[in-house]
Amino acid sequence: MKLNLLKNIYREFFRIRTIEEDLAKNYNDQKMRCPVHLSSGQEAVAAVFSNIVKKRDFAVSTHRGHAHYLAKGGNLNKMIAEIYGKEDGCSSGKGGSMHLIDLDVNFMGSTAIVGNSMPIGVGLGLSLKIKKQKGLSFVFLGDGAVESGVFYEALNFAAVKKLPVIFICENNLYSVYSSLEVRQPKNRKIYKLAREIGIKSEHCDGMDSLKIYKCLKRTISETRRGKGPQFIEFSTYRWREHCGPNYDNDIGYRTLKEFEFWKKKDPLSKLKKLILKKSPGQKKSLINIELSIKKEVKESFQRAKNMNFPKKSSLFKDVYAK
Repeated sequence: MKLNLLKNIYREFFRIRTIEEDLAKNYNDQKMRCPVHLSSGQEAVAAVFSNIVKKRDFAVSTHRGHAHYLAKGGNLNKMIAEIYGKEDGCSSGKGGSMHLIDLDVNFMGSTAIVGNSMPIGVGLGLSLKIKKQKGLSFVFLGDGAVESGVFYEALNFAAVKKLPVIFICENNLYSVYSSLEVRQPKNRKIYKLAREIGIKSEHCDGMDSLKIYKCLKRTISETRRGKGPQFIEFSTYRWREHCGPNYDNDIGYRTLKEFEFWKKKDPLSKLKKLILKKSPGQKKSLINIELSIKKEVKESFQRAKNMNFPKKSSLFKDVYAK
């Protein structure tokens, strides 16, 4: 992989990590009054995705959607403003962390309901086919969505209609506090389950940026050539609690030993080491990238804190269900 591409992936990766960690640092100030589901530790897939996806492509995501929103080109200032509940947020301060959207880059939304964005992503794929438009629809989901009925319905419909849809499953082993072992039959593989529904499917290490790039590049290229829907299961791991800014290795559902095992596999550190091994002279360049991103993120938080809250008169504007 070329050095410039590695650096571009690192830039997006470091940016997403910095934003997520700064959300964690600021959350206990009690100024963000919505739940946050952070992706610290499992951002590699999104970082690589950002360097392959096209603006014309659609994407939908989950309750843990910050990284996907940012990777698709979503407006950072509007995202932070939304999490602070401000009127200039991407959902006018009414949706919070789990309801992000940026139509300017075809990020069509995230949802708090597990699996709920899957039929929307499939529908977007159908619209592309009906209108004979170029582009793909990317559907991000977690391992928990596999246990919902809509998972089977969405994959089945995409397979039958041969839609230009790519399902990206980030398997971080847990649904809230429940591991795969207590939620799914022993030895069942999610990607094999998708394959049996009729969709070309594969598994990939979600903690290795190079492997992720090769997998996504190949899969996306095939679907762009009209090969139909595909499914990728990425093995990954979240560092922080299911919902919130803290670490929760003390409450018993996962061990500190397990956490430390995955922490040592940190794909961001691995990518940085790879770049410096490939070109030791890049150290100063990476430092400059990091400083620039830290400045951008700090300014975004400060801007959001100073914004206005929505007016009471706007309470029911754009609200279609009560």
